Amino acid sequence: MINYSLKPIQNIVYNGKIISSFITGKEQNIDQATVDAFGEEWTKFASFSNSEIQAAGDEYFDIVPPQIFDKERTIALDLGCGTGRWAKYLASKVKFVEAIDPSKAVFSAVDFTTDVQNIRISQASVESIPFPDESFDFVMSLGVLHHVPDTQEALNKLVKKLKIGGYCLIYLYYALDNRPFYYKGLFYISNFFRWWISRLPNSLKKMCCDIIAILGYMPFVVLARFVKKLFPTQKYYEKVPLFYYINKSFHIIRNDALDRFGTPLEQRFTKQEVIKMMENAGLADIVVSPHMPCWHAIGKRKK
Repeated sequence: MINYSLKPIQNIVYNGKIISSFITGKEQNIDQATVDAFGEEWTKFASFSNSEIQAAGDEYFDIVPPQIFDKERTIALDLGCGTGRWAKYLASKVKFVEAIDPSKAVFSAVDFTTDVQNIRISQASVESIPFPDESFDFVMSLGVLHHVPDTQEALNKLVKKLKIGGYCLIYLYYALDNRPFYYKGLFYISNFFRWWISRLPNSLKKMCCDIIAILGYMPFVVLARFVKKLFPTQKYYEKVPLFYYINKSFHIIRNDALDRFGTPLEQRFTKQEVIKMMENAGLADIVVSPHMPCWHAIGKRKK
């Protein structure tokens, strides 16, 4: 646990625990509608099974050298923690995890990680990270920074919290730069629907996203599973859109459908753009995973 470098705006008592909040309401690099949407999302999808966490965590951490973690010394920061599932995945590998999120998802995170002693949940945005610079051995932000208006500025601020020689793991939505034209065509069509659905009232938005999970996602998932079964020694199934969900539970599919169609602000980046942003933030020795989800990458702070 690291001492706060800022004074909390308020301390919220929730289920017998105190959540320190550093949200001022004056944050500039934030899209409040998107923050609110995620607060609603993580209230609906407030928990995940251990197997779901392990499987998803292994995908994101495939490029993280295990030797950088020390259970006696490594202090980590999870920016945009949502329900706290990544913090929970990481907690067994490090000494302590500071997890922050600007939305009401912090309440779900407190509930979800209540049995994990080395996690603290705080309410804060990338604009108000309440810890001194160069405090952490490892920082991560998975599926968050592409929902921030200025992703580069947000990444710069996150990396400043990292010690020299520490590692930063991020995941940013890809611009389908490694996919064929029909992927991009489907994306532009889906983006049209996302624009409208993300602006619906919460109850209607959730219902629409559940319908999309059933009628939009599942047909492709079933097709990918069929192709894989038909050609077990080949990877033809990877040509099917949404093949990523071939081994995912319907719970994950519903969650991701809401994530994709329920958030107003979404940005996408090419692999080279991700690398350039990480370099601009002071990271080097950058490794971008060749595996889904794209693009997740890790870099080491050199300056």
